[in-house]
Amino acid sequence: MNPAEEYQRRLSERRQLVERYKKLDLLIGNARLGAGIIFFIVVWLSAGLHVLSGWWVLVPIAAFVILVARNERVRELGRKAQRSVLFYERGLARIEDRWIGTGDPGNRYIDENHPYSTDLDLFGKGSLFQLLSLARTLSGEQTLANWLRSPASPAEIGRRQKAIDELRGNIDLREDLAVLGEDVRAAIHPEWMKRWGTAPSILQPGTSRAFAPALSVLMVASLIDYFAFDGSGWFVVAALAAGGAFGLHYRKRVRDITDAVSAPVKDLEVLSLVLARLESENWRCEKLQELRRILGTKEKPASKAIHTLVSLIEYLNWRLAASFAVVAPFLVWTTQFGFAIEAWRIRHGGEIAGWLEAVGELEALCSIAAYAYEHPGDPFPEILETGVYFEGQDMRHPLIPAEKSIPNSVKLDRQLQLLIISGSNMSGKSTLLRTVGVNVVLALAGAPVRAARMKVSVVALGATIRVQDSLQAGTSRFYAEIQRMRQIMDLTKTMPVLFLLDEILHGTNSHDRAVGAEGVIRGLIDRGAIGIVTTHDLALAKLADGLAPRAANFHFQDQLIDGRMVFDYRLHPGVVQKSNALALMRAVGLEV
Repeated sequence: MNPAEEYQRRLSERRQLVERYKKLDLLIGNARLGAGIIFFIVVWLSAGLHVLSGWWVLVPIAAFVILVARNERVRELGRKAQRSVLFYERGLARIEDRWIGTGDPGNRYIDENHPYSTDLDLFGKGSLFQLLSLARTLSGEQTLANWLRSPASPAEIGRRQKAIDELRGNIDLREDLAVLGEDVRAAIHPEWMKRWGTAPSILQPGTSRAFAPALSVLMVASLIDYFAFDGSGWFVVAALAAGGAFGLHYRKRVRDITDAVSAPVKDLEVLSLVLARLESENWRCEKLQELRRILGTKEKPASKAIHTLVSLIEYLNWRLAASFAVVAPFLVWTTQFGFAIEAWRIRHGGEIAGWLEAVGELEALCSIAAYAYEHPGDPFPEILETGVYFEGQDMRHPLIPAEKSIPNSVKLDRQLQLLIISGSNMSGKSTLLRTVGVNVVLALAGAPVRAARMKVSVVALGATIRVQDSLQAGTSRFYAEIQRMRQIMDLTKTMPVLFLLDEILHGTNSHDRAVGAEGVIRGLIDRGAIGIVTTHDLALAKLADGLAPRAANFHFQDQLIDGRMVFDYRLHPGVVQKSNALALMRAVGLEV
């Protein structure tokens, strides 16, 4: 069964579940109403007519309580089934190229100073991140974003590929993670949790901690002795004074502890659920087994440790209930649980960073695995461990619907380092640059690529496809472009570079453009970089002749048919031989 058929089958089942729970919810609601009516009938029969014992009122009360609990359970299952429906609807939307606008666009990761993320539409509406991300925690989102923004090592890419291949068919895991709570994405704040876990100790558990329950017992015993057995009032005063002094001594430190954990209890509970679901899997490949070990053994899993912390915080928060607030001081409640929470942090705080990173990696792997499952024709690329090399056969852009995408092939290596591509606007030059760039991003993140075959070495990407001027920064488009070129040039000092320069230096005059472009391109080529340059200026196409055989000219063709431009979007060798710009201007009524 192909992915669309499997998703459709599961979607139908989940929709049936939603309807079933709606009907069950209505049925239980009617039963609750019936229990209420029966309650008043029994009251009337017992109190008014005296034909039944008053104890019979407990029957409808018990039935009502049971039905309320059952009703809430059914509603929760209904909400969970509805989230499953949304999960499969979004999956079908991705397969059918209707996904734009669904999911988190990752706007928080947009960085205008990054050497390629804005140019390649990695973040924002309709971005690669929005297509890929299924992350339910902030750790997962951050991990996926980091994978897209920087290449991994060849060994790590290989490990990710094997993990993704193992995960791609595990639809149940992805669905289970997707339905864990409605507000999970905004819940877990990894940086706060890491800082909290590794902060210096506020309270050292030891003899002092043992005093708290002892003082609690002493105060309660003194009160019982006084009221029940007519005991000494001085005993009560002494016990309360000792408990009060103990609480005041640790008051500030305990408040620091309780204030830090009072808000994120729900977030931690969600993290415990996510961890428990991930821990339930038995994985085969090295990468997944390593992440599983970080989450703890079956005897001591991270989910149980987090759940223990959640329980401690919930018990601590009992002090906020009006009915319990009167009793709490006599039990030294806040101080006792302040000590307990701090003891938990001392024991497990150093492990939090590892747990969150493992969760983040697993969620990022699951996101890419879903993409791999939904696009079974996309292969994993071959990653070369040394040198500088790129070869993509029949590449398409993963963000363009398949029926609108035209495949093209590109090869760059030590022998042919540069392609100079000419052609008119809208002919496909910028799209080709983005196609190469996005597929390289996928390849170096460990994901499948939209191509028949791809082979690539680990390279640093640099692009000037969407460089813009900035009114706030007071920089022109030209100045922003040359800054980006300097950034790309600096990348060559640390690792091989693949550059993608669109309409190079078109913001200046033709003389400076020719001289400047030649200098930049020669500098990059001499430093061992490979790349593609697009241009409207046919004079710049002559650069390839001077750099041959390390450079070659290619072009995109267009034709003017019945007053409109027609493109084939296919890469052809050589320099473009004609320009239809004047004819098109005349066709729209401009007198030129």
